[in-house]
Amino acid sequence: MDRIFTLDEARALLPAVIEDARELIAARADLAEIAYDRENEGSSALGGLAEMKAIEARIEETLSSWIGQGIEVKGIAPVLVDFPSVLDGVSVRLCWVEGETELGWYHRTELGFPGRRPLP
Repeated sequence: MDRIFTLDEARALLPAVIEDARELIAARADLAEIAYDRENEGSSALGGLAEMKAIEARIEETLSSWIGQGIEVKGIAPVLVDFPSVLDGVSVRLCWVEGETELGWYHRTELGFPGRRPLP
């Protein structure tokens, strides 16, 4: 059975998610820079294939950790995660996107991001 978060549970996890996301964002940028430099310059000051594989592994570790906690990963550029929840008897996703400082949005499960609304 999938985990259902209360708003308080999701908000309690958010500081760790934000910290993990900061690291993921830096890794994502490094990965993009290495790939670009290798393609256009032949090499990168940030490293080569081994460094790219290590960065990819770190990103996958973060994503797996979130999934293991019941958090749904919707994207990594930008980082977008959902916490399955129930609001007024309706299945919803408490929604956080890169750059936000708090968990203040939700959407009905079937609507996805376009149905996003501020939490009451």
